[in-house]
Amino acid sequence: MKKNVLIVHAHPEPTSLTHQLVDVSAEALQRQGHEVLQTDLYGMRWKAVFDEDDFPTRADPDRLSFVTESGHSYSGERQSADIASEQRKLLAADAVIFQFPLWWYGMPAIMKGWVDRVWAYGLAYGYKNAGNKYRYGDGAFKGKRAMLSVAVGGPANDYSPRGINGPLEQLLFPITHGTLYFPGFDVLPTYAVYGAAGITAEGVAAAKDAWRSRLEGLFEDAPIPFRRQNGGDYPDGHVLARHVAVGQSGLLAHVADMETAPQAAEMGL
Repeated sequence: MKKNVLIVHAHPEPTSLTHQLVDVSAEALQRQGHEVLQTDLYGMRWKAVFDEDDFPTRADPDRLSFVTESGHSYSGERQSADIASEQRKLLAADAVIFQFPLWWYGMPAIMKGWVDRVWAYGLAYGYKNAGNKYRYGDGAFKGKRAMLSVAVGGPANDYSPRGINGPLEQLLFPITHGTLYFPGFDVLPTYAVYGAAGITAEGVAAAKDAWRSRLEGLFEDAPIPFRRQNGGDYPDGHVLARHVAVGQSGLLAHVADMETAPQAAEMGL
């Protein structure tokens, strides 16, 4: 069945591994019969700074409250044109793929700025003007899929379960669980290419082949089993019930049924 896929990517060098993998994404998904849209953040010179210029018509001209102005602009269709255009792409997409190099354990600033500006109040948070009712498994993006494709400069053993940098999936938890699962996406395990800083031609070819294989399961593979806020594990909508994840705390407590997730060990979860 034909789906709409949005690829959001960030790398300033057109010959980079990130760009090569973006090309693989577009080619492979189109071959599967899907419609592909791209947001090339460096190519479009995306404005990364979230500031007063994003609100052409202010609710309060005297004091800048981002929540207030974001909600005012989104609900009244008063947003700047670039933000509104990206939101239309998001809402039309059945899946969103984020492709970027890992810079200081996260996404490049230009991509973070895309999220800051596009994730409006009333869309990604404050959905249906209901505060925190629709989050972590619910929200405007419920039913859509998301996945990260990350080029990592360092070797894989640095990101192993006991590696010095920590497991990659845990480092990316603020993105996968926070940025993506919070507004409702089903988030697939991250695809990572390690050793990208010194990768050989053979390594690039292998990475492309592996990425093509992952893309075949974009709409079938099991997502990371994050716990839903409204699924019963959080009786007050804030803290896990005492009988849930007994003896666990921190990030891992918010991932359910880890023993049944085949990718849990390699994710470091």
